[in-house]
This record gives sequence, structure tokens and C-alpha cells, in this order.
Amino acid sequence: MPEIRIRVVRETDLSEILNIYTKEVIEGIASFETQPPGLDEMTSRLHSVRAASLPYVVAELTGKVAGYAYAAPYRPRAAYRYTVESSIYVASWAQRQGIGSLLLEELVEACEQAGARQMIAIISGVSHIASIRLHEKVGFRRVGTLEKVGWKFDRWLDTLVMQRSLGPEVSGAPRE
Repeated sequence: MPEIRIRVVRETDLSEILNIYTKEVIEGIASFETQPPGLDEMTSRLHSVRAASLPYVVAELTGKVAGYAYAAPYRPRAAYRYTVESSIYVASWAQRQGIGSLLLEELVEACEQAGARQMIAIISGVSHIASIRLHEKVGFRRVGTLEKVGWKFDRWLDTLVMQRSLGPEVSGAPRE
């Protein structure tokens, strides 16, 4: 079995990342976007993640980007500054090889090191079993369902909200 390598994203990866994401936007429900963004927008999103000092990683398999994951601020208000939202996508040709787990585990660890204390995953379509199981495997728990919040492919879609604590027990004031 070929080796899967997890590493920090490079801007030169963005065209492969865009291919993975475009397929999901056009054919899937993991993204609620209905039109694929362009390379300039994907570059801007990468810069936003970097500006927030949050991780953005890729999985490389046989010299190609097989998947990617990143964390972004959950909400812009200051009180949310220790909470991040995860995004993870695996190319259809690379699914069911453990890439999602490796990416999400790396993302969780990097977010802990960055000082985040909670990670939120918004999973579109409560029938998206593979994504739900992946997040449960990495320690996320279901915390709620937002019903009929997205309209895509001529149907209403729910989102499942999952959450995972990061780092040490969250009880006292965070270190600033």
C-alpha cells in the first residue's frame, strides 16, 4: 500500500485542492456552495487561515493531493476566539484508505498546539454517514441538528453539528 504523507499546504497545492472541492460542490452535499470558487478565492481562503495562525494540511498519496483539511475561526466575535471550525475533503479516488482520519487527527493536534479549546464540525446532510463516523472516531460528539437550513439539488438539507474539546480540560480562564 502506498504511503500517505500529511504535510502543511503549499500554494502550489491549490489547483489540486480546487479540483477536489469543485467536484464536491458540483456533485455532493458536503459543501453548501452551489457554484465552485475560482483559484483566486481558494488562495484568499488559504491566506485567511494563515492570518488566523490556524492549520491547513494536505494528504499526499502517490505524489498527488488526496485530501485536505483546515481550521478556521468558528465565528468572528472575540468570545469565540478559542473555538475553531474544521473542514475536511478527500478526493473520491482516495476515499476509504484512512486519509480522512489522518487529516482530522493532524488537524486536531495542530489546533490544540495553536491554543484552540473547542472544534466544531458542521456536517451537511445527516445521512452523510462516512463523515459522521470519521468525526466520532476522532472524538467528536453530536450536539445538534439544524433542520432544512440548506437548499441544494432541489431538496432541503439538514446539518449535523458535532463538537470536540481540545487540549486540557476547559474550566478556568484561558492563557492569553
